[in-house]
Amino acid sequence: MFFQFSLKDAVDILLVGLLLYYVYRLMRDSRSLNVFIGIIVFLVVWIFVSVVFQMRLLGAILDKLVSVGVIALIVLFQEDIRNFLYNLGAHRRFKLLERILVSQRNADDASREQKRAVMPIVMAAMNMGRKKVGALIVIERTQPLDAIVQTGDVIDAQINQRLIENIFFKNSPLHDGAMVVSKRRIKAAGCILPVSHSLEIPKELGLRHRAALGMSQESDAVIVVVSEETGAITVAYRGELHLRLSAEELESYLTK
Repeated sequence: MFFQFSLKDAVDILLVGLLLYYVYRLMRDSRSLNVFIGIIVFLVVWIFVSVVFQMRLLGAILDKLVSVGVIALIVLFQEDIRNFLYNLGAHRRFKLLERILVSQRNADDASREQKRAVMPIVMAAMNMGRKKVGALIVIERTQPLDAIVQTGDVIDAQINQRLIENIFFKNSPLHDGAMVVSKRRIKAAGCILPVSHSLEIPKELGLRHRAALGMSQESDAVIVVVSEETGAITVAYRGELHLRLSAEELESYLTK
């Protein structure tokens, strides 16, 4: 009986051989080694009966035994299977895949942490805008703002929407200054910012906008301004003012 044999078949046989050898090495010192050899013998017989000699009746019986036997093997040798998969994943050749998956997971975790830090600021800004409560929030990036923090009162609290709104409440002693956010925490409030003297600032914008622009010109911080007169939201970054932002646009700026 003749059948075609190609390079793909050779690669297929080689891969199966490597897989069986690797499983044999893992189970060599195990009590399951004799069972493993018995399974190999059964598989060889099944292949010859079903594929090579094409015995339909005996092949059908062995096919049923194989389909049921897989479930039985999983139940009987679940501990060995678990150890096999663990050792396979711990192999140094698969560490690159692990690093990629871990890196992706860390990126996802960082994205979720960032969203948890951004959303309270966005919600507080929009709520204060509706109530026309003025606010000035400085978000530190790569350049430290220790000098600015020292001009106000240190808080060092988690970012919380209610806390932000209480800081800028009109009767609060800290509402006139700026709040500084650093490393996803509220570091200080009532801080004093440098004021921009640019003549290009629209006349309808007040002192908070000038302070925000001045801060953005001297650092890479992102500054959020809530107008007390109009309730409009503004972001100052890199010496530019981005006016009348919606909640989605503000979230986009802070996330970037």
